[in-house]
Amino acid sequence: MSLSRFNALQTMESRFEPISTDFNDSKPEKIASYFAENVFNDSAMKKHLPENAYLTVKAAVQSGQKLTRDIADIIATGMKTWAEEHGCTHFAHWFQPLTGKTAEKHDSFFTLTHDGRVIEEFTGSALVQQEPDGSSFPSGGMRSTFEARGYTVWDPSSPAFIMEVGEGKTLCIPTIFVTYGGAAQDYKLPLLRSQTFLENAAVPVAQMFNENVTKITATLGWEQEYFLVDEALFNARPDLAMTGRTLLGRPATKHQQLEDHYFGSIPERVYAFMRDLETESHKLGIPVRTRHNEVAPSQYEVAPIFEEINVAVDHNQLLMDLMERVARRHKLRVLLHEKPFAGVNGSGKHNNWSMGANTGVNLLAPAKVPGTNLRFITFFVNTIAAVHKYADVLRASIAHAGNDHRLGANEAPPAIISVFIGEAMTNLLNQILDGKNDNDGEVERVLDMVAKLPNLQLDNTDRNRTSPFAFTGNKFEIRAVGSSQNCAGPMAVMNTMMGLQLIEFKEAVDKLVAKGEDQDLAILAVVKTLIAKSKSILFEGNNYSDEWKEEAKKRGLNNFPSAPEALDVLSQPLGIEFYGKSGVMDKVELEAYHQVQLHAYITKLDIEAKTLEELLTSHVIPASLRYQKELADNVAALRSIDMVQGARMQVDLLRRISDDIAAIHSGLEKMNAAYDKAHAADSLRAEADIFCNEVKPQMEAIREAADDLEGLVDDQYWPLVKYREMLFIR
Repeated sequence: MSLSRFNALQTMESRFEPISTDFNDSKPEKIASYFAENVFNDSAMKKHLPENAYLTVKAAVQSGQKLTRDIADIIATGMKTWAEEHGCTHFAHWFQPLTGKTAEKHDSFFTLTHDGRVIEEFTGSALVQQEPDGSSFPSGGMRSTFEARGYTVWDPSSPAFIMEVGEGKTLCIPTIFVTYGGAAQDYKLPLLRSQTFLENAAVPVAQMFNENVTKITATLGWEQEYFLVDEALFNARPDLAMTGRTLLGRPATKHQQLEDHYFGSIPERVYAFMRDLETESHKLGIPVRTRHNEVAPSQYEVAPIFEEINVAVDHNQLLMDLMERVARRHKLRVLLHEKPFAGVNGSGKHNNWSMGANTGVNLLAPAKVPGTNLRFITFFVNTIAAVHKYADVLRASIAHAGNDHRLGANEAPPAIISVFIGEAMTNLLNQILDGKNDNDGEVERVLDMVAKLPNLQLDNTDRNRTSPFAFTGNKFEIRAVGSSQNCAGPMAVMNTMMGLQLIEFKEAVDKLVAKGEDQDLAILAVVKTLIAKSKSILFEGNNYSDEWKEEAKKRGLNNFPSAPEALDVLSQPLGIEFYGKSGVMDKVELEAYHQVQLHAYITKLDIEAKTLEELLTSHVIPASLRYQKELADNVAALRSIDMVQGARMQVDLLRRISDDIAAIHSGLEKMNAAYDKAHAADSLRAEADIFCNEVKPQMEAIREAADDLEGLVDDQYWPLVKYREMLFIR
């Protein structure tokens, strides 16, 4: 039995005492004193590993050097010693299957010897590889249920950590997850492949400007948006519990229109949650730094300092798990769905992507020394060209059921991929484009202009919050990633598209140099060609406007408003070539990934449809019928004493309530007919299409009638917690 609305409100009001703080008792501990204390990081390795083992691990991280079994045993022993010093009794391979969540299987260090003695043991083989039952994870047809083998394999480039849950502590080892045949079944392995591919493509280009560049790493800084609601109110909303969003709900008369929540004073209860979350994050080495109120009421954001992309992705997945655990301590629930509430902003996860070289240079930062700006221009323009060529693949990487509700609404970027670079950079590219290839003097003039550019760092232009892909001074911000998503998907696409583009760029420059062209002039000539080819993807205006949709269509930019449409590219030549040519996913892995994404889309809408039906039949309709009867009895009583005129308002209400109930009944019949039709479809793609275009529209029509009822039915009868209560009572 779900908690009733009024019981939930009473529970919330009665259980909380004023939040105590230790601000006046003692000086808060500095973050540096405990940061990464639960991480087997560089300092922990130096302390617990012999020098040769430590150096081997570092080499494995930096150059992919393989670890021998003997070295793995030494590392495992040191890691176990460190973990036991921190109170760990168990270890787990921690991985990221295609569910979008993390997974872990715990084993204890405890074991029995052949003669019955009890010992604590952790071997190199247990560190490097385990075999969890893989049959119940999404496989996209790569594995049948009876084929249970799956393997988790240690990723030494992401440090092991200790997860504290209550009084228990577990050593967690980041791993990749593969099938018995070695095919990727997770988000991490394609990301790692993409990073290697990008590095191999980018280093030769960077060496044209500095021969000392030997390593290039993609970096990521994510910004995690989320909502917080009271636990009792959450439990009184079956739709939130089952789907992560409200399937019904009339917007409150006050929502975000006063714009008073954004960057406003953080409520004390929320502040306590944030502090607790930050402490837990810092202990795990997650460098969260920023916290603030977001635009919608009860919406907030947390953001870290930039990190190497693989570690950043792991930290974001870990943080989402932490958020849910910490919120429960505070009798709160975190909502990571992209659109948990209608009529207010949804939540995204802005991915700030860049590339750094081993020389300490950010390749997307305009040079502080003007003479090296050609390097910046090269990587900047190639990024734009990559997005232009592979925009549809990038769109597919952010396609899922939750994001369908968010894209294009309330400050979320639209489903049309475009690039915002700002006025200063637009003018610069136009000046380069104006240079004439057949006039050496003109080309040299443009080259001289590029060489003498002042520092264009950070604030050279205003931001465009409507753009899905924006240059923000020294990085590109991918604003269309959904708040519940694993960043690894879109980041693997970013790495891959950039790698493919840089390979083409280098080949084009080399051809011109082979013909006797000066290298800088050759670079500028190819850059100019790329600017001309990719100019249609650049847009500085309002991405929300209908005019942009028409303009984008004229420019040949695709608009895929739904996930099934966006995912089609994965089975088309562009997507197949994209992944196959780079080696990030082979044909079988790509087909499986496509099937998994479609199945997830269908399953989420399936759950939503059945949850909506239950909400209506068990909550909304009974409450409406009770009030309808009360009105009908009132009208009958007034008519019995010849006061027909006095019943006009009640009669009008009765008509509206009856019409809404009839609309819900009709809508449910149509929704269930479409639901049955979807499940009878002959392919996942056809099933997804029916759910998208037939089931979902009926759900939206039903919601309209139900939300009207919420505004008509006596408040004491309405069983579902209302928006004003979830969003404003903290």
